[in-house]
Amino acid sequence: MSHSESVSASTSIPTNTHPMQTRSKFGIHNPRLPPSLFLTHSEPKSVKQALESSEWFAAMQEEYNALLRNRTWDLVPLPAGRQAIGCKWVFRIKENVDDSINKFKVRLVAKGFHQVHGFDFKPVTIRVVLTLALSQGWELFQLDVNNAFLNGLLEESAYINQPAGFEVGGKSLVCKLNRALYGLKQAPRQWFDRLRSTLTQLGFVGSKCDPSLFIYTHQKHTVYILVYVDDIIITCGSISLIQQLTSKLNTAFSLKKLGHLDYFLGLEIKYLPNRSILMTQSKYVRDLLHKTQMAEAHSISTPMVTNCKLSKHGADLFHDPTLYRSVGALQYATLTRPKISFAVNKVCQYMANPLDSHWTVVKRILRYLKGILFHGLLLQPAPVSKPMALYAF
Repeated sequence: MSHSESVSASTSIPTNTHPMQTRSKFGIHNPRLPPSLFLTHSEPKSVKQALESSEWFAAMQEEYNALLRNRTWDLVPLPAGRQAIGCKWVFRIKENVDDSINKFKVRLVAKGFHQVHGFDFKPVTIRVVLTLALSQGWELFQLDVNNAFLNGLLEESAYINQPAGFEVGGKSLVCKLNRALYGLKQAPRQWFDRLRSTLTQLGFVGSKCDPSLFIYTHQKHTVYILVYVDDIIITCGSISLIQQLTSKLNTAFSLKKLGHLDYFLGLEIKYLPNRSILMTQSKYVRDLLHKTQMAEAHSISTPMVTNCKLSKHGADLFHDPTLYRSVGALQYATLTRPKISFAVNKVCQYMANPLDSHWTVVKRILRYLKGILFHGLLLQPAPVSKPMALYAF
């Protein structure tokens, strides 16, 4: 027997006399997958894991290059008497509405642990803007600012350690920040101040009711811009005016034009044939249920009992205050389900010292949302004489 024949014989489908049918008899073999393949479908737990994946490493390199392009820092020796702030890589998989992967998102974040993320945002504002656009027959567009916080200029001197995996010139050098970085307490303020200043120079006026809304009037047209961190909604009756203003904004900031509004703050926008829109939060609520381990809980028909009385005093301290504080995410569910607003407002009053009794009410709200999401309680678009907004899951 030749060498090739022996190899062929060793890899042929096995035969035996017993009647049992196995996968190997039919030539079915599962190949051993490399570790990097698993990493691309999950968020890395460490920098070492991320560096083993070509997709995550490419995302890290892209973020690092953006930091260098913006001259975010200068490498300098740490001055005497100063302490460098730590930094870390944060990995997130950005998903589409259908749960498919949109992009591998990486951010270098300074360890400013007391930072409060984001700006004050009133859910009612987005409902008003969307309803106004529909009633006027205006188009709704969405913009995204690339590396938004890097546009904020720092007035104070701040030093951070070099990012892990991208050290240059030895560990004796640190990064003296020229621009704001994610995680710094002043980063949201510095970015928003620069954005507001730029919009003011273009002729926009900030709303007195909501600082995230800006209004611009030109001849007979009015433009509304709604901002949440780096996501922007813009609407107007004139497409050409929108294009002009977008072009000017792109000169000041690096913008990503996402086209017509379809996904904003976990809000899915579906355009109906009668020019109405259906706003849903199916994915947002589904992810929230899994995060709080309530996806398997039984659903209920009301978010809060009528005789519920909560108190800040009690010995039944909740075991995970950080988990409880994450229920602030429920505020965004009121965009499509204003019925839970009262209950959400009540539980959010006890963020500082949550008790088990408070968490019981939170779970009831989540069980109510699950009932709407999984039991088919979806608003069906009714015949209307003019475009309108329908709120549903």
